[in-house]
Amino acid sequence: MITFLDGRLVSALPTQAIVDVGGVGYEVFIPLSSYDKLPAVGQPIRILTHLAVREDAHVLYGFMSAAERDLFRLLVNNVSGIGPKLALAVLSGMSVNNFKAAVVNSDVVSLAKISGLGKKTAERIVLELKDKLGVAAAWEAASATHAPTPEQERANEAVLALIALGYKQIDAHKTVRELQQRGEAKSAEDLLKLALKKMATGR
Repeated sequence: MITFLDGRLVSALPTQAIVDVGGVGYEVFIPLSSYDKLPAVGQPIRILTHLAVREDAHVLYGFMSAAERDLFRLLVNNVSGIGPKLALAVLSGMSVNNFKAAVVNSDVVSLAKISGLGKKTAERIVLELKDKLGVAAAWEAASATHAPTPEQERANEAVLALIALGYKQIDAHKTVRELQQRGEAKSAEDLLKLALKKMATGR
């Protein structure tokens, strides 16, 4: 099992990265949450990995934090109907802490807004993860201790609203992040309005 890669970042897209380890280039599929944490191209990188072995391929999935990889494995190993691609979509659509809080609170509506998930899968996630031994209590404690910042909550709200309106997850995430970096919007409503305007004009 390949548990991490220690090398140099060769290239990066919101969905995948290539890491040079001793002259060998490894293609790694990543969630948006990890893409945000990648160093600049050419810089050293250590990325945690999960190796999925299929009949036709060995596929590496990469994560910039242990919490992301743990959640990915929890979804793939414990929720029927969720494979690696859908697990990455979950991590791309919601922060780990927000996801945990949603499961603990049986917030199917928020989970169902994640691109590619839908209500039935969201209900299955809550059903199959909430009652796992010790998970709910630990997640409630984690959610209270490491609650998302107000800025993160506003960004997540705006991104989910854009996704619900039919925009692509990657585009929504990128646009909202750029607006927040510029400091142009304070509330989730402002972020949503500016994002809609920006995406409509392409500027």
